[in-house]
Amino acid sequence: MKLFTVNAGYFKLDGGAMFGVVPKSMWNKANPADDNNMCSWAMRCLLIVHGNYKILVDTGMGTKQDEKFFGHYYLHGDDTLEKSLAAHGYKPEDITDVFLTHLHFDHCGGAIMRDGDKLVPVFKNAFYWSNHKHWNSALDPNEREKASFLKENILPIEQSNQLRLIDTPDGAEWLEDIRIRYVNGHTDCMMLPQIKYNDTTILYCADLVPSAAHVSLPWVMAYDMRPLDTLMEKQKLLNEAVANNWVLYFEHDPVNECCTLESTPRGIRVKETFTLAQFEEKTAKAQ
Repeated sequence: MKLFTVNAGYFKLDGGAMFGVVPKSMWNKANPADDNNMCSWAMRCLLIVHGNYKILVDTGMGTKQDEKFFGHYYLHGDDTLEKSLAAHGYKPEDITDVFLTHLHFDHCGGAIMRDGDKLVPVFKNAFYWSNHKHWNSALDPNEREKASFLKENILPIEQSNQLRLIDTPDGAEWLEDIRIRYVNGHTDCMMLPQIKYNDTTILYCADLVPSAAHVSLPWVMAYDMRPLDTLMEKQKLLNEAVANNWVLYFEHDPVNECCTLESTPRGIRVKETFTLAQFEEKTAKAQ
């Protein structure tokens, strides 16, 4: 197995929304806001090359939306999904599977592109993976979440006949060395890949723990549908991570890719931060 960081660019979201009840005097130190109270966030996907599989976890927001849309979210930076894949020697047609943690626009928008007046899959040779509960929730969203589930990101996946729905139970293997953890605080049935890599478990945190700052239990996004569930889900998985020396992989942290954790008198905290490449280098030296 090989793992590659795939950066799909940066965007901006309101700092208060991203940090929930945490005061700005605290969160502004972790991710300083601009004059409009907006903070920059990464869209950090993951490529898993595993035997004959080339699995892309999430796809960023893509570039097909109109000027008004990007006026709200300020897509910026030089990274794109295609450029980042190419930097590792891969093209969109090489991808065999697109694993979508959930169908909010900043996680799945890059899966679909405009081809003239049509909306078509970017990854023409891939299966696109979701699950029944989340897919149905995205097709019929509640009023609070409706703005995050965009039909143009979702329906073309099904229309292409490339959609596959996972029925693997929580904690069970989906593929060899890749387990799925389900969490429901942020949105219905979000899927987190738990990857066994060189005798270490790496958890792709998606929006359960979007950044290193969110490791602290009360730091829960205002975007979450069920914030108390998020708190309990974080507590369960972070305790498991500490007990088993897991590595966390952050999708949205603009600076930190990965971290390890430690228990302290103030609760579970970040122990060490590093890039995926640095982790691989360290692992290779230890073998």
